[in-house]
Amino acid sequence: MDFSHFGFDARIEKSIDTLGFTEPTPIQKQGIPQVMDGHDLMGLAQTGTGKTAAFVLPILQRLITGSRRRIRALVISPTRELAEQTHDATMKLGAGTGLRSMVVYGGVNINPQKAIIRTGKAEIMVACPGRLLDHLDQGALNLSQVEILVLDEADRLMDMGFMPDIKRILKYLPPRRQTLMFSATMPPDIRKLSREVLTNPVTVQIGREAPAQNVSHVLFPVGRHLKTKLLRALLKETGGGSVLVFTRTRVSTSRIGQQLKRDGFHVASIEGSMTQSSRQAALDGFREGKHRVLVATDVAARGIDVEDISHVINYDLPDNLEDYIHRVGRTGRANKKGEAWSIVTSEDGPTVQSFEYELEVELVSRELDDFDYDAAAPPSKRHTKSPRSHQSHGKRHSTSDRGRRGRQKKDGSSKKSKS
Repeated sequence: MDFSHFGFDARIEKSIDTLGFTEPTPIQKQGIPQVMDGHDLMGLAQTGTGKTAAFVLPILQRLITGSRRRIRALVISPTRELAEQTHDATMKLGAGTGLRSMVVYGGVNINPQKAIIRTGKAEIMVACPGRLLDHLDQGALNLSQVEILVLDEADRLMDMGFMPDIKRILKYLPPRRQTLMFSATMPPDIRKLSREVLTNPVTVQIGREAPAQNVSHVLFPVGRHLKTKLLRALLKETGGGSVLVFTRTRVSTSRIGQQLKRDGFHVASIEGSMTQSSRQAALDGFREGKHRVLVATDVAARGIDVEDISHVINYDLPDNLEDYIHRVGRTGRANKKGEAWSIVTSEDGPTVQSFEYELEVELVSRELDDFDYDAAAPPSKRHTKSPRSHQSHGKRHSTSDRGRRGRQKKDGSSKKSKS
């Protein structure tokens, strides 16, 4: 099956060919026909599965006929980076159609956005909720002609506290419209939201919630006071590839980025309090290879789509399984091998056990050669418990011992059953 199967306009097919798209991904195969038939859709798929094209292509096909110079499709994104990527994909896929897209988010001057809105030179708007409401509340934007609404990464919109904003935005939209929701997970809140905004929806679910099979997962146990020192040592072990380092807080992101710069690493950082121009400059530098290392929080990194990331390093483990999957999904793209390394302390033991149990993935423990794991902590931290006493972290291994497992594989009879 190729893209000609969908019957797109020749101008759209030309863009598809130019971009080198050949065979549709599963979410595209199953989702595009439903959207083109006018159904509301609940799409469950992980980042990197091709879901953006799954809604952009049918939108272009629908809007290629009919009136212009008014907003007819609205895509709501949780982050500025994801909004930019969706806007860019829309412009490329619709290059020959004459349809135009604009992107709206905070952290930049609102006046240029207002100017574009006033000219009516866009039929598709990709927006983050906060700035979109600014335009609506100021009377600068009319969404009464919207025909298609897309809530992209709805679970992240929920996690980031945007649901009150989404419900306010819905009041500005016509009740008769086609609505598409895409989410990596389906927690109860998302299920409830889908019942509120979708009408007789078709559900398309691709795969189960799990990391890619070509990503290996490795734990590096260490005392808390040695985490940053171990991170520096691990970066030297990555072989020069692009590395994405995840932290839990903005403060940690800034601190670690500054420390790595002092140590001579080509590093950039992104976190939520930065201006959009600074965030974009850091991301562009990472994408173009100017920065080999990018340090980021989960929220700031949402939507990052950079090819050839060789390693994801969790400086801090995330609090939940969904964030772990999203993090490690940044490596191992396009069937390439990827490495997911996690720096863990004794406090992370329960989280490690939970991830292993839920994912049924072997989390191998290793130690670096020539790293001083017994270095004393500062006086206030001398009582930090050594993580090596935690049984779930498994047997100690050096990086040269990559062929052996750090723990015995769990008995299949003890694994959690999947509903």
